[in-house]
Amino acid sequence: MLNAGRLRHRLVIQRRVETQNSSTGYMTVTWQDVATVWAAIEPLSVKELLSAQIEDSKITSKVIIRYRSDIALDNTYRLYHAHKNTYYNIEGFLTDKESGLEYWTIPVSSGIRKDN
Repeated sequence: MLNAGRLRHRLVIQRRVETQNSSTGYMTVTWQDVATVWAAIEPLSVKELLSAQIEDSKITSKVIIRYRSDIALDNTYRLYHAHKNTYYNIEGFLTDKESGLEYWTIPVSSGIRKDN
């Protein structure tokens, strides 16, 4: 069971939206706020960090949020932590071991991708 006290960070889930300019054909990328959630932001453990380095991964932290049936997180989403003015890129997605419907663990990298 997820301890609610761990969820002390306020994050905004944002979805990437591409629109095409009708006169130039140029694609413009914007980010739309989808939801604001309470989350736990945790650095990777030494074991997880070493494993990520071996796999040449950019994952720096993991974010834990309550399960949401209205969002299917993938790499078209990102997380924004306003208090730290930090963006987190979603690098994966794991459900809880029990039911898959209690919480999500989201491996993330910090910063903004070049394609954003």
